[in-house]
Amino acid sequence: MVNSLIPHIATHPGEVLKDELDTRDIKQKDFAADIGMQPSMLNEIIKAKRPITTDISLLFEKTLNIPADFWLNYQTQFDIDQARIKEKNIKKLQLIEQWQLFKQYVPVKFFFKFGYLTYDIPEDIQTIKKIYQTDTLEELVNSFASYKSGFLYRKSGKLKVDEVNMFGWSRLVMWLADKEKVSTYDPTKIEELKVKLHSVFVKNKNVRVQSSKIMSEYGIKLVFQEKFEKTPVDGFSFWSGNNPAIGLTLRHKRIDNYAFTLFHELGHICKHLQKDKLTQFLDLEEERQKNYKEDEADLFASNNLIPPQQFKKLGNLNQVTDEKIISFSVKYKINPAIVLGRVCWEMDNYAVKSSIDRSLN
Repeated sequence: MVNSLIPHIATHPGEVLKDELDTRDIKQKDFAADIGMQPSMLNEIIKAKRPITTDISLLFEKTLNIPADFWLNYQTQFDIDQARIKEKNIKKLQLIEQWQLFKQYVPVKFFFKFGYLTYDIPEDIQTIKKIYQTDTLEELVNSFASYKSGFLYRKSGKLKVDEVNMFGWSRLVMWLADKEKVSTYDPTKIEELKVKLHSVFVKNKNVRVQSSKIMSEYGIKLVFQEKFEKTPVDGFSFWSGNNPAIGLTLRHKRIDNYAFTLFHELGHICKHLQKDKLTQFLDLEEERQKNYKEDEADLFASNNLIPPQQFKKLGNLNQVTDEKIISFSVKYKINPAIVLGRVCWEMDNYAVKSSIDRSLN
């Protein structure tokens, strides 16, 4: 079996010779005289600057009574170790160079922050390749280029979006979703799913765990990943394997925002992803692509959280009070924070004063 262990430092037989002379209390100049060698030449052997040859090994054997094979084998092992260390260092330098290139296209700062990387460069490179589903740096670069020119989101003058961070966040969510195991997706059971989610929203207790469990039972993957810097994203919907998937950031940590974003992405699944499994929808803060698909997802979320015929009964929104919202919520079994959020959304006024608790529990 080949020994794959590579020492940190190769040990030259000259070090062994020095220890032997010190143990026997023999001065180097006296030993050099005994074997007929210049003291400077012996010193070079001891300092690992000169190898031990066959002739020299025989001299050591005669004077120290240590077999010539010992010295030659030690010298051979030293030469092998040095070669392996050199090769290891070359590979390490190549990995470092590769790592520096990866860092241009990967938000490693945030992958470290959230515990996906370990500060072991070879291992971290493999993890990045898994997250981005790529075998080479070239494939990653091409994938990033396609993303930049793609349709996931429209560049905005209002939003500060770091494309490397956004791409990395979306790939990370897709990787996390890929590891999720859920039931078979059945689009005919969406109505049942919505009813159960409504129940979770009303109770507003352990919402993340409860909604994840329900979504899993109905064949939809739901993963949570905190946003990165300059990635003002709320939700992300896409197809993962044989199942639709949703990624949420929980930026606002409000039940109304959580419910609307989840139903918005669910709207994409029902109306768009079932027909086109290659499309991906990235939901950016207040700056969604203004197209009919986003409008349809918004309408799906609004109408399924609060049916239009019910919402109309709130009357003039400028005259809506907390008491009226709570009464409405009790009657129709809707979380009052969701009603308040809908009122703010319809009025395009998110500074409405209210004592209603909107926190996500």
